[in-house]
Order: sequence, then structure tokens, then C-alpha cells
Amino acid sequence: MATLREIVVDCRHAPSLARFWAEVLDGYAVRPYDDAEVERLAGLGFTPETDPTVAVDGPGPTLFFQQVPEPKTVKNRTHLDVAATDRRDEVDRLRKLGASVLEEFSTWTLMGDPEGNEFCVTDPV
Repeated sequence: MATLREIVVDCRHAPSLARFWAEVLDGYAVRPYDDAEVERLAGLGFTPETDPTVAVDGPGPTLFFQQVPEPKTVKNRTHLDVAATDRRDEVDRLRKLGASVLEEFSTWTLMGDPEGNEFCVTDPV
């Protein structure tokens, strides 16, 4: 039987979207770059700020952001739901981080991350 290892998100700029999601999710952080990784990236012509693949680790599955050449053009077929104790306060916090409110519902708010990927902020279960 398979186990969930990573959730992969296609994006235009992996480092900035990874930083956004690391700020969104409690206990998550962008995977640190050690000297060996910085050297490997340099050999490929990249820096941590231009890295086309960035991981965000936390208590659940790793979020893995990978740069793709094509822009997002349609609604996500899969999205993340994040629960908040105070949904209104959390929506305000996420807007300050660069998210946008797409639609309000009675128990959740549909939002877009800085690249337009949809996600929901829900009331606690």
C-alpha cells in the first residue's frame, strides 16, 4: 500500500510560493539550503532565490513547489483546505501575505495564493 510523501504544486516562482505556504501553515518551513545544496544549485546555474524546485517541510506531508513554464489558466483540480480557529482573522492574515479572497461561504472562504492557486480556509472541525 502506498503512503503520501509529498504534495507537488506547479508554479511560476518556486521560492516565493514556498515562502508563502511556509507562512500559511503552522509548523512548516522552507527546507534549509546547506553548503552542498547551494554548491549543487550553482553548478546548475541557480541560487536559492532562483531554485526551480523548493520543499516546505512540516508535521504533515512535504509541500514541493516546482517551476513550470506554462501559466495557471484554469481552476485547480485539487486544492488544500486549511482550518483556522478564527477564520476571519486568518483570512486577514493571509491577505497581508499576498493571498486574495475569491468567494465567501458560511463555513469557509475560498482564496487564491499569490499565483492564483485556489485553497480554502475553513472553520475548525
